[in-house]
Amino acid sequence: LEILVTILDENDNSPVFAQPNLSREVPEDTEVNTAIVAREEVSASDADLDTIYYELTTTVQDTDGFFAIRGVNNPEIYLQKALDFDKFNSTTLLLYARDRPVTSPDPTNTGTATITITIQQSDTRAPWFLPCARLHNDSSVCISSPYSGRVNIAEMSTDPLLLEPGPIYAIDPDYTIRDRIVYSIVGGNTGEVFSVDADTGNLTMNKIVTSPGSFLLQVMATQVNNIRKYSVATVEIKVISKSNFPPYFEKRVYNGTVFVGLPQRSFVYQAGDPSTPLVITAMDQDFPDV
Repeated sequence: LEILVTILDENDNSPVFAQPNLSREVPEDTEVNTAIVAREEVSASDADLDTIYYELTTTVQDTDGFFAIRGVNNPEIYLQKALDFDKFNSTTLLLYARDRPVTSPDPTNTGTATITITIQQSDTRAPWFLPCARLHNDSSVCISSPYSGRVNIAEMSTDPLLLEPGPIYAIDPDYTIRDRIVYSIVGGNTGEVFSVDADTGNLTMNKIVTSPGSFLLQVMATQVNNIRKYSVATVEIKVISKSNFPPYFEKRVYNGTVFVGLPQRSFVYQAGDPSTPLVITAMDQDFPDV
């Protein structure tokens, strides 16, 4: 008697990843749709020879949607949305491999691979002049105010000029790169009166100015290793007459009278003359006609 025995395969094996733990470093300026992990590196095998279905998730909050797989049967991981280093600089992805579709009611075996993604900051922003204010709390944009200063007519200053709101200073906002900044005057320097130190940003005089007026300088801050990354700030220098005397009050003591029950912003009147508002005045010998 010849008996033919057929052994039926039972689904008793889970999909297995050759590399269950992977790490990748991804530059911040990577183009959308770029492959991050090749299909061959994250394909699972199944001893039962079942068709494998893949699903990708993330374990880090607010990082969902940046990375995806090409398809349910193609586990290649690619960049789906542009990265921003200031929003997050790392995430962890979980890639599931199942031998049944997610919606299948049949018992399913699952394998898991962990992919650690580290975002590398790229040189994406031009220098910021300081101080500056963030725009709408956006860490990628910082708006600076113009600088301003004064020099005296016919007077040569050998020290760096004092400016408001502070000295000329710029930084590379891509703080993990921190490229060195160099400075130059690119406009408004009529007669080459001023010069700026390329390394420090200190503004100094080359010659005296003989008439009142103002200079509206354009100072450029450039990254040493990427000259296409630059910013320009305005520096207004007013030329004024030298002030030799401090202001002084006409009187050392002023006496005034107020009345009970008056509303806010009511006048204070001169003591002894309730019909004349109290006026406090100061004089300056440098400006006798003012």
